[in-house]
Amino acid sequence: MCLAIPSKVVKIEENDFAIVDTMGSKRKISTMLIDERINIGDYLLIHVRYAMQKINEDEAEESLRLFREIENKLDID
Repeated sequence: MCLAIPSKVVKIEENDFAIVDTMGSKRKISTMLIDERINIGDYLLIHVRYAMQKINEDEAEESLRLFREIENKLDID
């Protein structure tokens, strides 16, 4: 099973890379698997530092809400 976490694009870099914010943690990821144009503010599903899919803000926010709910129930820091 794969777990893709919604991440917000905060910076576009050269050579198919971007900086994303994943639940407060910033990381450099590859966007080479995404065919459509990526812009700052877009949400991407990230798995192992690769963007797998672009999703809309409503889907991203709902997924992040659920991740936070699970995190709180498990008391993970």
